[in-house]
Formats: sequence, structure tokens, C-alpha cells
Amino acid sequence: MTTQVNGDLYVELDGKLVDIKRQMRQSGGYPFDPEKLNKFLQRAVEGRFDDNQRWREQDGVIYFKVTSNGMTGPQWIEHFEKKGIQLSKWAKNVLLSPDFKPTNGVTTEVAVLKDMLFEDNDRITSKIRAEANKRKLVKPEAELGCLIRDTFTDEEIEAMGIVCIMAFHEPIKDSDGYPNLLSVDRFGDGHCLNAYCVRSDLRWSRGNGFAFVVSRVSS
Repeated sequence: MTTQVNGDLYVELDGKLVDIKRQMRQSGGYPFDPEKLNKFLQRAVEGRFDDNQRWREQDGVIYFKVTSNGMTGPQWIEHFEKKGIQLSKWAKNVLLSPDFKPTNGVTTEVAVLKDMLFEDNDRITSKIRAEANKRKLVKPEAELGCLIRDTFTDEEIEAMGIVCIMAFHEPIKDSDGYPNLLSVDRFGDGHCLNAYCVRSDLRWSRGNGFAFVVSRVSS
């Protein structure tokens, strides 16, 4: 989500930035801790205005970290049902597949490519993967969809400006033999883990984010 800044608010914000520059140019030196100012401004640049915010955004990419816990697909189903998270039939198909392979204690830095990075006509699976490759991002494990759903509330995902976060893992076939990707959704009543059939030429709508891996580190 973006907001056009103009009018009185623009003047007020610009005035504050000018005042920071004035303080730094004082002959007696800056009256506060410049290192703290630097960190504060970096957080502002990344849009992290809340001390408790668990993600940051830079140039249309959302970044955060998650750590795997070794839970199997059936364990995730039981876990989500206890939490009141809705699971679609197709998501359960993916979680119950022998191709769903959990890891344990692996911390993953995630990059979610937002819809704004692609023109509507070019927001297709093959081009999304090509963009990820260009950025040297890695295909995640399917469990990433579960970890994202378990970590973030719908309100946090909305604050990211995203409706669905698609885990762009290797597709896993559902009970009908169609390849699926897990998706963290806030459609309808929200709090949902879904799965969508994917093709290389599938065009994705606005509001989708596409999750890949920056790096993995064992804890």
C-alpha cells in the first residue's frame, strides 16, 4: 500500500527533515547520539515504525526470518486446527503428501516479492521465478507456507500491503494430480492456509506476494 503525501502533511514532514539537517550542522556538534539517529532513520526508510514489527520492506520486497520446528504435515494440520486456522482441502493434500518434507532448527531469511514489481500482464509464474533467479533468491521448502501462516496475523499481512503470500516452493501434487503451492490467505474470514494449482503461464492477480529464500542458517 502506498500513500500520496502532499499538502500540510508534506510541509510538516519536510520541515522535520530540514530541522534534523540543521541540528547536524550546528557549530557545537549534534546534540544527540548520531548512531541512534542513523539507526532510527534506517528503520524509517524501511517503513519499520513499530519497535515490535517483525518484518521490513525495501524497494517492493518484504523481508523477515522464520525458524523451522520439525513439524510434519499431519502435525501442522493438528496445530492449525487447534489455533482456529482454516485449512482448505488442497492445503491438506499438500501437507499429507510424502513430498512435504519438514526441517528442524533451520532459520530462513525470506524475501517476498510484491505485486508492484510486475506489470499485470507479466505477473506470471515463469517470470516471477525468473525475477527471483535474477535476485539470486532460492526456492523454499513447502513448510515455509506453514511457518509464515504460524508467524504472522492477518493484520500484519495487511500492513505489508498483501492479500496472499504464495510460498514459491517446488509444486506438490494434490489428490487430483494437479501441482499446488501453499498460500497464506486473508480472504473472506481470513486466517487461512490454502493451496493453488500452478502453471508456468499462470497469471497472478494484484495483492499476491511471492515468497522465496534469501539464505538458510542452521540454528
